Amino acid sequence: MQVSPQSQRTPTPGLLFGLILTLAAVVAYSSYIIMQIKGLRQLQSELADRSRKDSLQLLRVQNDLNSLALAMRDMLDSDEPYPLTAWSAQFQRIRTDLDDALRREEQVALVERSPEQREYLRRELAQFWDAADRTFAMAQTGKQADARADIRISLQARQAALSTAVARLLIQNNENEEIIAARRAQIYDRVQRQVYVFLAGTLTAILLTSLYLIRANRRLFAQLASLSAQRSDLAQKLISTQESTLRYISRELHDEFGQVLTAVGSMLGRAEKQTPENSPLRADLHEVREIAQNTLNTVRTLSQALHPVMLDEAGLESTLDWYLPTVERQTGVDIAYEKSGTAFAVRGTPAIHIYRIVQEAINNVTRHSAARQAWVRLQFLPDSLEVEVEDHGTGFTATNGRPGIGLVAMRERAELLNGSIQFLQPAGGGTLVRLRVPKEAIESNA
Repeated sequence: MQVSPQSQRTPTPGLLFGLILTLAAVVAYSSYIIMQIKGLRQLQSELADRSRKDSLQLLRVQNDLNSLALAMRDMLDSDEPYPLTAWSAQFQRIRTDLDDALRREEQVALVERSPEQREYLRRELAQFWDAADRTFAMAQTGKQADARADIRISLQARQAALSTAVARLLIQNNENEEIIAARRAQIYDRVQRQVYVFLAGTLTAILLTSLYLIRANRRLFAQLASLSAQRSDLAQKLISTQESTLRYISRELHDEFGQVLTAVGSMLGRAEKQTPENSPLRADLHEVREIAQNTLNTVRTLSQALHPVMLDEAGLESTLDWYLPTVERQTGVDIAYEKSGTAFAVRGTPAIHIYRIVQEAINNVTRHSAARQAWVRLQFLPDSLEVEVEDHGTGFTATNGRPGIGLVAMRERAELLNGSIQFLQPAGGGTLVRLRVPKEAIESNA
């Protein structure tokens, strides 16, 4: 299957962009919400404080006006033994406190008073205090009756008007508090709606990113599965081709070259017998016949190394019984061979693959490990066959960070048998190759 360049494109940039965009949106909106809530809390605190202070000052004004009303009632009481001028100091004290209360109320008022309202309060207060001064002036001159009449006609009416105006201001202040509370609720509702919108957008972005990730992962896994299947098929075909080639070369060496060398040896033997014993030619023929025999032995050994005939005839166990002592004699490496468990037949393709893995592991020991001793363990387990090849040499060394072709071939052969292979390091150093093949795979491919 040919994979298009579009499907080969990695999803990482898109995922990173979506992640960065989502995080940026979360950070930006979170900062915005935090600032809004902080400002709202500050505004709420300031408005509540100012409203409380405004109400207190208006109540203070109202209390002063009530004090004036009580004082004027007492001044009009005929049973009072004190003259009207006795209330002058109280009026002056109330006036000072009233002016201070109105000044403070203007500073903390939530809503700026209109010029007409301010002018009205200023004018009414000025007129009230002018009338009060005039009343006390008449009282000082002994005109008590005129002073009381002025209180009854002018001062009480002006005090009532001022009390009404202050009461209206209190009502207006309460109405303003209700308006501010409504505005605050609107702000909270707006922030809540924005949070919901943001959450919906964030969830949508996460959903889209997740769907894209799932789709990309499914595409990648499909490609990996396809490539893995292709690789497995290719490896199987390559290994099958290799084994067929080796089997063919082994048979050709054994049959063709072996027969030729055997015939040559026989002809040389006959020629040697027909040659006089003291003839120099007889010695040359004898030497040539030995060379031919040695060459025949080498060809047979090479034929067995390429593809032991015993694998097809006697199976894996017998082949290893022959192969390991042969390698021991040829290389000088002491190989300890151990078998355990109840043996079962291992023939056909599984026998070839297991033999090649053991052969490659032994080759690595003799060529690369610099070890003079190795251990080969063949364990027949109830549900599997386990083969171990161990040495205490130099161990595996990576070449350019990539495993050698021999190790790759060993892994491929293990996968073809649905088995597992491990390359471990024993406690004493060196290398331990452990192959485990399920028994059912051996029986089904035999």
